[in-house]
Amino acid sequence: MSAAGPDPGWLAALADNLACRERLGLGLVRGDLNNLQRLLGRINPDTPQPSTQPSPGQMGRMERPHEAPVKSPGAVSGLAQVRAAMGECTRCPLHEGRRNIVFGKGAENAELMIIGEGPGAEEDRQGLPFVGRAGKLLDRMLAAVGLKTSQVYITNIVKCRPPGNRDPKADEVAACRPFLEEQIQAVSPKIICTLGKPAAGALLGNQAPISALRGNWHRFNGVPVLPMFHPAFLLRQPERKGLAYQDLKALVNALGQGPPEA
Repeated sequence: MSAAGPDPGWLAALADNLACRERLGLGLVRGDLNNLQRLLGRINPDTPQPSTQPSPGQMGRMERPHEAPVKSPGAVSGLAQVRAAMGECTRCPLHEGRRNIVFGKGAENAELMIIGEGPGAEEDRQGLPFVGRAGKLLDRMLAAVGLKTSQVYITNIVKCRPPGNRDPKADEVAACRPFLEEQIQAVSPKIICTLGKPAAGALLGNQAPISALRGNWHRFNGVPVLPMFHPAFLLRQPERKGLAYQDLKALVNALGQGPPEA
């Protein structure tokens, strides 16, 4: 900052960033965008403007990271806008080893949203989730209960491949979380299915073993969530496929009749 005041170029970049966050409804800023616009001369300083300060309710939601913000009309215009806001993300170290950002695939208005933990090698190569061996098993699992991948939306907790397919770290999950929450808001699914412990733990804030979480209904921001075994785990322990089939049937039943109270 010079003696004459803040650098206009810096202020313009900050104002554009705040405007983007405001359009996405991320609720992550505490500054007043209108004050920045006045400094830049973009609006008449004598013209009354609505406040962009977060409300007490919004502040409460920001203090509870395991909850997604309440969706407001027009907060999210679609998955394409969320993807555009992500850009060529460098928000965590995972970007250093990736080939492609693996954002998601499927129907934008799907009733069922499936969330895994992170991309594998083939997903990183193609830029699409669940296209490797585990993805092919997931396709067969869905087909076994009459669901097609075109009827669901599939994504991961993190959008870049963790080295050696390890579990995502907390800071990596945190960096991707705003975009995951916006994906959920954009799709507005009737049911969410998480695959594996890392996905269930990150979404629900519950670090219980997946064997304890699966088969039981939970909720995320009012949306029913059913955790399941990850297909990669089922490839290693095929004797658990019977339990996974039970969970899939529960998903289909919930889509048709509604889930039991969580």
